Amino acid sequence: MSTAAAIDDVSLALGGEVLFDGLSLQVHQGDHIGLVGPNGSGKSSLLRLLAGTIEPDAGRVRKLPGVRIGFLPQEIESFPDEPVFSFVYDSVPERPELRDRLARAEHELATLERSGNANEDELVEAASEVAELHERIAALDARFSEHDAKRILHGLGFEQGDHQRPLSELSGGWKMRAVLASLLFQKPGLLLLDEPTNHLDMPSVAWFSKFLRSYDQALFLVSHDREFLNEQVNRVVSFEPEGVRTFRGNYEQYLEQRDEERPVLENRAQNLDREKAHLEQFVRRFRAKASKAAQVQSRVRKLEKMDTVELHRSARHAQLVFPATERGARIPMRVDDLSKSYGDKVVLDNVSLSVERGDRVAIVGPNGAGKTTLLKILAGEIEVTAGRVHLPGLSNVRYFAQHHAEALSLDRTVLQEVAYASEGASNERIRGVLGALLFDDLGVDKRVSVLSGGERARVALAKILVRPGNVLLMDEPTNHLDLETTEALTEALSTYDGTLLFVSHNRAFIRQLATKLWVVHDGMVESYAGTLDDYIWSCQDREIAPATDAAIRPVAQKKGRQARKEERRKAAELRTRRNQQLRPLEERVHELEESIARLERLVADHNEELSRPEIYDDAERRDELLQGVREAQKDLEQAFEEWTETQQQLEALHSELAAQD
Repeated sequence: MSTAAAIDDVSLALGGEVLFDGLSLQVHQGDHIGLVGPNGSGKSSLLRLLAGTIEPDAGRVRKLPGVRIGFLPQEIESFPDEPVFSFVYDSVPERPELRDRLARAEHELATLERSGNANEDELVEAASEVAELHERIAALDARFSEHDAKRILHGLGFEQGDHQRPLSELSGGWKMRAVLASLLFQKPGLLLLDEPTNHLDMPSVAWFSKFLRSYDQALFLVSHDREFLNEQVNRVVSFEPEGVRTFRGNYEQYLEQRDEERPVLENRAQNLDREKAHLEQFVRRFRAKASKAAQVQSRVRKLEKMDTVELHRSARHAQLVFPATERGARIPMRVDDLSKSYGDKVVLDNVSLSVERGDRVAIVGPNGAGKTTLLKILAGEIEVTAGRVHLPGLSNVRYFAQHHAEALSLDRTVLQEVAYASEGASNERIRGVLGALLFDDLGVDKRVSVLSGGERARVALAKILVRPGNVLLMDEPTNHLDLETTEALTEALSTYDGTLLFVSHNRAFIRQLATKLWVVHDGMVESYAGTLDDYIWSCQDREIAPATDAAIRPVAQKKGRQARKEERRKAAELRTRRNQQLRPLEERVHELEESIARLERLVADHNEELSRPEIYDDAERRDELLQGVREAQKDLEQAFEEWTETQQQLEALHSELAAQD
């Protein structure tokens, strides 16, 4: 397997903190590597080293000749002011240059032809250059086609009407989508993605996940979305307290390996300690006896050569706990005939809904459909165009904004910022919450302006944790959090005794918390009867398409209420019918793919063990391994046959259903 890049004995320190010391890593074509570890451990810095935007203090980063690198950081400060499609299509190296060269060559040829006094050799040379450039452009267009650019843009939620919109007219999230689209279109040999789903909605995450699974080049991925990470990676580079380590498999398999390692390492360490104790005891007892001198020296040398066992060190993780809240009303929140428009753009149209005490409602839908607008209205942050929000006197509403950094005062210290928002809370309570979020005595006195994105997210969480209220509204709360803090937040919210409404694209987060799903689309907010998986499948089928972003496109004119109800009824029936037919086949395909992957790993492990010369001294183990390989290969053949047959059935059913539309 060819190598795409290599990290050779790299060391890096930032802000006086050592992130890597002697790190070495080989990156092969087809490696999909997930970077995991706490915020600030060095994940983003490693991506920047690979991208060449920073240099190591020692060692070197090697990129093989011909390997192009595509890098998506978490934030980009500036964007060119050009149409979306041109930005993506012309992002391929050489395309703009070749097009300019062709224009100059054609102009030169036309000038020679008009002059009438050019000799034949000049004309032939000019015509040959034009022909060669046409050929090179045609080859480039075949590899990086207009169709592929449009397909990627559509998959990430852009409509045809958006293609000619200047990037300057888009919101920050849609600009990041355009950058992501350009990187996917370029097909770089090494793709570096730092939290790529932060600005994506559920339909786009579903498409993006499917796209990346078929990406056959090298990939580095940082993500707080556990399910997304599991779907994409076949290796994990983990920033452990004992150093940077690599593991085979996805994130779940990495956790399993860590858990399996712990007792093995502890047992090995205990055995080693016992052996050392016996050797040391012998040395102490017989050191003075000349008759035992040779034996003593032998044991001393053995002690000097004995390895040590590095046990797993306990990393500090955020410890989040929501305090008990006041009980509140049975219906803590209700909206009647709520509408919100911005000029002629209708975001929410005549919405009526309510929540019951203890509900945990996940609000999903395409970006720009109105999810954040709905939360802001419920939080009292923006005014409604029509209708009203009913809040009983017992309801105490707190709001965690998506862009939490914008709501923080950069001039305050961490302690001051949390105390300002927590009037009435004791200093002990505030410091306790901040300590649980990994802000020590020095950390609480840092200015907010010097904090990382992850640290600012934890400050925003602290403001909520100190005084959470009994109705909690959260907009993308896991953005900028590492996996460990995301999981700590999930666990804390699972024991929260109030009412929770939240917007998230993080499937694991939704799956573990939500008791209800609300889908926002086309100005409506509907309670979704199916599961999260049903909704994801509906997104993939474009039954609820990413097509209504108020930031970049006008919303369609209002339809009659009766017509909308009829459309919703038909769409629901179609979704139900499709899911009933497609779901069993899709689930079986997924099961077979997992089984095939497991059997392939088993065969590889057995063959690796069989390759060791010492195994042939153990006939029983050798025969056991050979029999295991034969059985696994037989099972593999059967699984492949069934997978092929099931996949054909699924494709045929998709075609049949498409013909019925």
